[in-house]
Amino acid sequence: MSPTPRVAVAMSGGVDSSTAALLMRDLGFSVVGVTLRLWNPAEPSGDGRGKSCCSPSEVVDAARVARSLGIAHHVLDYAEDFAREVVRPFASEYLAGRTPIPCALCNQVLKFGRLVDAARSAGAEALVTGHYARIDRAIEDEPHLLRARDPRKDQSYFLFGIPRPALRSILFPIGDLTKEEVRERAARAGLPVADKPESQEICFVPDGDHARFVERVAGIEPAALRGEVLDERGTAIGVHAGIHRYTVGQHRGLGLGGGAKRYVTAIDGATRSLQVGPRAALARSTVHALRPSWLTSSPPAPGDTVEAQIRSRHRPAPAVVEEASGIGLRLRFVEAQEAITPGQAVVLYDGDRVLGGAWIERAEA
Repeated sequence: MSPTPRVAVAMSGGVDSSTAALLMRDLGFSVVGVTLRLWNPAEPSGDGRGKSCCSPSEVVDAARVARSLGIAHHVLDYAEDFAREVVRPFASEYLAGRTPIPCALCNQVLKFGRLVDAARSAGAEALVTGHYARIDRAIEDEPHLLRARDPRKDQSYFLFGIPRPALRSILFPIGDLTKEEVRERAARAGLPVADKPESQEICFVPDGDHARFVERVAGIEPAALRGEVLDERGTAIGVHAGIHRYTVGQHRGLGLGGGAKRYVTAIDGATRSLQVGPRAALARSTVHALRPSWLTSSPPAPGDTVEAQIRSRHRPAPAVVEEASGIGLRLRFVEAQEAITPGQAVVLYDGDRVLGGAWIERAEA
């Protein structure tokens, strides 16, 4: 590295990325803040006034923090890329009966894809973000993605898609801190966002109503998305309000009246139908996933036992790899798991180390 290494910090306007910039500055790095403008007023993705990690108000907050730290700050316009590669696929996935993870896709394509390249082009030796994760460079002289020290805030599940070569150019300075410690450091430094509340919703759907958002983006009337609710035998027992309003494992909002509680066990995008059944019918053992991203020199071998996580709040469970390649992944859980959902990701761990993951296509009992 140069005598005064230069790093680019992705600043979203929140306390986590702001503290990451603070820590890098205090370590003596030459720091430049970079904020992505992801809203395009011409897009049907919202009016840009929401309080989210990519709204115009967050760009203003990021600039305020940069001024308080005395660092340069630049805004990059990625609105068209974001709409094309994150927002529209989000709507398409719901209309196909799947449940997407836009944050993981944004990380994979934009933040740790194009933004890493942009940082290098600007002379930065590393891209820094405020994610709760860690990178260990002491294992076999190769960088490896690890869970954060604070399991309550760990975001490694959403980072499985980072291109492996990019790990050499990424730093996560708050990965060893708790949220409380991050806020304490921000407050001690007088950062204007030290007490800023966290965004709890999908950043481009700040009101939380993803169903209405999908309808706007797709230009479809709600009535056109209705379909049948089928029981385990395939018999129609009701009509639902649109498959984009449901996910596997859901039991609220089915409109089936009284009786035993039923859960969505499958969604068919082609017929716009929901299949429902008792909770026991949610159990699946085998997962088929596509478009894998491996963060190790080679995929796990058939027969390897790993810890597999099927959604962000899922407790990882032991699973045996049956097939893993550059094309797909098939694994079998030692004990069946509930609500394995197409469109989500299955991420594999060896202890705290992220081996990689893939996008769930289907699951079988």
